[in-house]
Amino acid sequence: MKIEYNNLYTHFVFTTLNRLPLILEKYRVRIEKYINDNRLCVGIFQWQQSCSAFSVSKRNIHDLCEYIENQKEHHKTQSYTEEYEGYVKFYQQTIRKTTNKQ
Repeated sequence: MKIEYNNLYTHFVFTTLNRLPLILEKYRVRIEKYINDNRLCVGIFQWQQSCSAFSVSKRNIHDLCEYIENQKEHHKTQSYTEEYEGYVKFYQQTIRKTTNKQ
């Protein structure tokens, strides 16, 4: 039996439909404490109000890292909302095309 190992790359974007929390408050407090107690990020970690996630292919990891590093500059020309709506529109079209081919 052949065993294959795969990596899963995910880019989390912290906003959800109707601003409903993705992680229950009781877990958020424990996770926040763990991250801060173990100094897993620079500065103090705090949650935003909501989140979502996009999968990222391995070949696009470098581009994603550059995007994150330059996000402040990038959002001077395109707002977060405009960018997010563009992603949603793009992926909905992609899903429709894939579904129609079957």
